[in-house]
Amino acid sequence: MGYITRRSFLAGTLAFPAGLSLLRPAVGQELQPTLECGAATERQTEGPYFKPKSPNQRNLVPAGFSGETFQLVGFVLDTRCRPVEGALVDLWHADETGTYDNSGFRSRGHQYTDARGQFAFETVTPGLYPGRTRHFHLKVQAPGGPVLTTQLYFPNERGNRRDGLYDPSLEMAVTTAGPVRRGRFDFVVRTA
Repeated sequence: MGYITRRSFLAGTLAFPAGLSLLRPAVGQELQPTLECGAATERQTEGPYFKPKSPNQRNLVPAGFSGETFQLVGFVLDTRCRPVEGALVDLWHADETGTYDNSGFRSRGHQYTDARGQFAFETVTPGLYPGRTRHFHLKVQAPGGPVLTTQLYFPNERGNRRDGLYDPSLEMAVTTAGPVRRGRFDFVVRTA
C-alpha cells in the first residue's frame, strides 16, 4: 500500500464537496491536519524584503481595503506528524499593487501556533511585480528549533513556470468562498 501525499489527499478531497470543509474554517475555527511528514518543508530564499520585529497580529488587511481578502491557514507539524505548539509563523508579502512596505509593516505580521499547531492569517492576495509569480514569504520556527525560511505559491498562476524560484511542492491548496479566497498549507519543521 502506497503513502498518501498531502497533494494527492487534498486533490482527492477537493473533488468532493465534503472535502472542501478542510479549507472552509474561518480564523479560529477547527481544521484537521493533513498527515504527510518525515521530510521538512522545502527551504527557499528570504528575498530582499524581510523585516524583523513584525507585529504579532493575525489580521493583515489594511483599514479601508475593499478588494479581495485572502485567508492563509494550516498547521505546523514536526517530522513525526505531531503538532508544534507555540511555533512562530512570520508572514510578509507584496500588497495588492505588488509593492512591499519597507518603511512600515503593511502586509507583515507574525503569530504563534495554538496547542493543535494551527495558525490562521487574514490578509490580501499579493499583487504581481516584475520577475516573480504571486507568492507569500514565511519564516516558521518551532520553539528552540532552526528557522525555516520559505515561500508559498498559488496554483495555476501564469507566472509560476517563468519564476526561477517557483517550487510546486510549495503550492497552497486554494479555494474561493464568496468574497474570500482561502489557502491551506501545513509546514513540517525540525524541532532540534
